[in-house]
Amino acid sequence: MKGFSMSRSIAILASLLLATLQPLCSQPSGKSDTLASQAKISRVDAEKIALAREPGTIKEGELEKEHGKVIYSFDIQTSNGVHEVNVDAITGKVVEDSVESPANEAKEQKKDAPR
Repeated sequence: MKGFSMSRSIAILASLLLATLQPLCSQPSGKSDTLASQAKISRVDAEKIALAREPGTIKEGELEKEHGKVIYSFDIQTSNGVHEVNVDAITGKVVEDSVESPANEAKEQKKDAPR
């Protein structure tokens, strides 16, 4: 790169790298974006609904499709254990509220672990 300063060369390379990566970052990531487009209520509203049902601290939450329904699934730490509260992402109704056993929690964490 004769005639270019080192800092100018770095700036050009950085610009080229950014131009290459930007389209990749702005494309939908797939499944969760499709689910998010189907949701009629926001995650914040779903969290409020879940916490009204089971007051506590949300340990984990995700948007997923389960039994044909798009739901927000939350693991909520309460004074009497961890509750899994699922909120229908279309209607806002609680469709499940169950106590998570330690064995179920471990199985879920193993399933969700990166491979």
